Amino acid sequence: MTPSGKPRVRFAPSPTGYLHVGGARTALFNWLFARHEGGTMVLRIEDTDVERNRPELVEGILDGLKWLGIEWDEGPVFQSLRLELYRAAAEKLLAGGAAFACYCKGAAYAGGDAAPAEGGEQEGEGDDEGAKAEKNVACPCRDYSDADRAGKEKAGVPRAIRFRVPRTGTTQFEDAVFGAREVQNAEIEDFVLLRSNGVPTYQLSVVVDDIDMRITHIIRGADHLSNTPKQALLYRALGAAPPIFAHVPLILGPDRTRLSKRHGATSVGSYADEGFLPEAFRNFLALMGWSPGGDVEYLRTHELVGRFALAGVSRTNAVFDRAKLEWFNTQYLQKTPVEYVLPYVEAELKRGGIWEGSDAPRDPVWFARAVDLIRPRTRLLTNFATWARAFFTDDFEYENDAREKFWKDERLPGMFEKLAAALEALPDWNHDACDAASRAVAAAEGVKAGVLINATRVAIVGRAVAPPLFDTMVVLGQSRVVERLRKAIPAVKPAS
Repeated sequence: MTPSGKPRVRFAPSPTGYLHVGGARTALFNWLFARHEGGTMVLRIEDTDVERNRPELVEGILDGLKWLGIEWDEGPVFQSLRLELYRAAAEKLLAGGAAFACYCKGAAYAGGDAAPAEGGEQEGEGDDEGAKAEKNVACPCRDYSDADRAGKEKAGVPRAIRFRVPRTGTTQFEDAVFGAREVQNAEIEDFVLLRSNGVPTYQLSVVVDDIDMRITHIIRGADHLSNTPKQALLYRALGAAPPIFAHVPLILGPDRTRLSKRHGATSVGSYADEGFLPEAFRNFLALMGWSPGGDVEYLRTHELVGRFALAGVSRTNAVFDRAKLEWFNTQYLQKTPVEYVLPYVEAELKRGGIWEGSDAPRDPVWFARAVDLIRPRTRLLTNFATWARAFFTDDFEYENDAREKFWKDERLPGMFEKLAAALEALPDWNHDACDAASRAVAAAEGVKAGVLINATRVAIVGRAVAPPLFDTMVVLGQSRVVERLRKAIPAVKPAS
């Protein structure tokens, strides 16, 4: 722990892609843990892989975190601005005998000194360098004599720096999820710390940063478990105690393979664009690999913070269930106070180009009533600007299927005119008055009330399925309903 007794955690993405589901869940677990414990969350951008990093994606990662409501306390800190710190640490280990100069070329030894495709700790973005390297192989350069090294230096052979892994004994570390772990040192290769071009590897930079930033808990994807013995060795060689590790389960697709683009969208930004509420997404993500105990699922963010503990993290991989995510979204659309939903609906209507032309900017009370009426039938925020657009703009079309099903009666033009006149004459505009007027017209025309009600719904909102008709009429307002009924008259034709 830090001198204050409060934990310090970090989220360390690499700008080689947008913030994706696995990385977002890792960030969320770190944030929930920090907030629950009253600790600090550091944001670190691991951008030393110049071949794969795309600096413009940094903003995308930051935007994704902000959309999710994950606020960091320190940072962002960029590793590319700290290269001298890593080089100094490598030289210190070299001088102390914990590392050695390596003159192997590229793939001549497992790991080489060429830059592997590694990155930060967004789950699925960082590579498991240790898992890819050969095992039980010691670099021949570790046994070079002073004369051998002098000859290489004189010949100008490029030099990398490798860690001198003990060839006997074991390396242990404690994991809050998987328990005590122990690895035979003979199974760990002499891994690269500093490449011949002066660029640090992931193993070196992550440990140096975590020591420098006083990180007490490392919460990251289980794909980094096999990296951890190397890092534990590095901590001790640099004179620091390893932090508490907590490797969280991976997120799989429905087919139980690693979640990827073939399963659909994986970028957090894609889910924002699709119309998911950030708090619903947080709730969904939090339960992917963590249990609050009991059968409760719907948990507002303050409840997640209050309940979160590493003891609840599972060792079993989680499966991404799109249907479950949509269920969470409907829960938040329907159960939260309407005031919570309004800003998101406003943003959606603006994106759809129908905000300014609606009554919403001029009448916030009306806007809240309209949203409250519509939201029980929505699954995504985009619904407000698609099937529900007729509530906010007169620029909408009649669904062909609805017209064919409910506009068959040749008497409808006359009934619409009579209903428009009856509604226009109402002294009080309310549910019961609209109901009575509609049924009276239907009775006078000798048709079932349902025939006129269904046809009227299509006339005023363009759809066969919508909120209850008379509630819809009240929200749309008297003049708009009358106008839309009369506007529909020329469009009413029997199905051909």
